[in-house]
Amino acid sequence: MAARLSKSLLILAVAFFYSLVVFNNTTDYNSNYQFVRHILQMDSTFPGNHGMWRAINQPAIHTLFYIFIILWETVTAILCWWSGIAMLRSIRLAPESFYRAKTLGVAALTLGMLMWFIAFLCVGGEWFLMWQSKTWNGQDAAFRMFVVLGIVLLYLTMPEPIAPTIE
Repeated sequence: MAARLSKSLLILAVAFFYSLVVFNNTTDYNSNYQFVRHILQMDSTFPGNHGMWRAINQPAIHTLFYIFIILWETVTAILCWWSGIAMLRSIRLAPESFYRAKTLGVAALTLGMLMWFIAFLCVGGEWFLMWQSKTWNGQDAAFRMFVVLGIVLLYLTMPEPIAPTIE
């Protein structure tokens, strides 16, 4: 039961994290919008790099990118909350019930990992050359979140230990 509780609490912690991210991105919209805008404009990459043809300078597209990220984070938060609550509700039930409750958490964590990997490390980091920017480089944070979510996902998918029988 301790492993089940631990897994449930970790999924709820991820849900809390994503809820804070969505809260910050909506209540302080401009701060992280500026991050997205600068990455897409590639205005702080190395001078004279040959990838500048990729830069996007249309504010409407910056807004669409940012709203898409916020929606992605919102869906991840909702799925984590849903899974964590379902896991807590099934904590004392048969292993099959707890396993079913975990599947939504697997989907949520995978969705979160895909966001950090695809949106930040691949698209931002490599396509828009975010790695060249000293000011607008979110690769370390993206990698950190990818690893945290990956560790929780690995732990979540591990089978729960079977209690020894006392004879």
